[in-house]
Amino acid sequence: MFTIDAHLDLSMNALEWNRDLRQPVMAIRQREEGLADKPDRAKGTVSLPALRQGNIGLVVATQIARFVAVDNPLPGWFSPQQAWAQTQGQLAWYKEMEACGEMVMIKDLADLEQHVALWCDNTIANTAKPIGYILSLEGADSIVTLDHLHIAHANGLRAIGPAHYGPGRYANGTDSRGNLNDNGKALLTEMDKLGIVLDATHLCDDAFWDALEIFTGPIWASHNNCRALVNHNRQFSDEMIKALIERGAVIGSALDAWMMVPGWQRGISTPLGKSCGLEKMLNHMDHICQLAGNTQHVGLGTDLDGAFGKEQCPCDLETIADLQKIPAMLTRRGYNSTDVENIMHGNWLRLLRNAWG
Repeated sequence: MFTIDAHLDLSMNALEWNRDLRQPVMAIRQREEGLADKPDRAKGTVSLPALRQGNIGLVVATQIARFVAVDNPLPGWFSPQQAWAQTQGQLAWYKEMEACGEMVMIKDLADLEQHVALWCDNTIANTAKPIGYILSLEGADSIVTLDHLHIAHANGLRAIGPAHYGPGRYANGTDSRGNLNDNGKALLTEMDKLGIVLDATHLCDDAFWDALEIFTGPIWASHNNCRALVNHNRQFSDEMIKALIERGAVIGSALDAWMMVPGWQRGISTPLGKSCGLEKMLNHMDHICQLAGNTQHVGLGTDLDGAFGKEQCPCDLETIADLQKIPAMLTRRGYNSTDVENIMHGNWLRLLRNAWG
């Protein structure tokens, strides 16, 4: 089934992990054997061939670069200008993939419809199809000024998550607290004018409620799970999920193990030891569907290879191509064919068509 993944850090993997994503996953792993600079070396799950193998023809692909103040212990860049330059390098990688025929940017409704038609044409082999990508910014720290926002939009940026981990220049994120500052409010207002999608992922609770009050345009949560199942501020409470449902949002289910099962201990727990398979993600999907009373507000936003690999993703997933196991799993749970299509691609397409129409 044609599949959309609403959150992949492809350029981060290419530039910071030094992965040639044109290669098969196993070739990338083989090249990383013996490296120990990152915990997920030789354990990656994502590449462009694997996306094609899994019929994942459209993704939301990120730029990401955090600014860190002197008192911020998180990794990141020491000035917004450095962060901006990093995201521009990431954009250059996407453009190079376009030049190679590997990817194509999707930035408006005409692009979207043409690309979906191509990927639904079974007379053309997937190996001959470029992976479509919608450009998103995870954490807005690199937007030096609102003029930079306009430059980014002109370059194809179509979604922004104002926060990431910790305190941000525009909004506070995971493991931090506090309302939107004046710059954050101005950013959301300008995003509204430009028609940029608000990604509510990573917003701390205070900033989340501020954002929903200020922002009037299309909203999604590209990669988020449920606090009721795994109690952490990174996850959405039922109240937050219901508010997103009321706004017509879609929530992408993430495949980072610590977000899927309670009690995960980084570096100690294992997916097999915690019985963390794809079914655990479906539990989060089920929870959202029960709150909504339908299947129209959930999709896939896997975050695979988002600074973790096989050591911290479902034990029954070898590469991202294994997302094709999900339709049969949903069917066994009683979801009908329309429900399955909604989850695998339909809900994201509806949101994009409404946003760009």
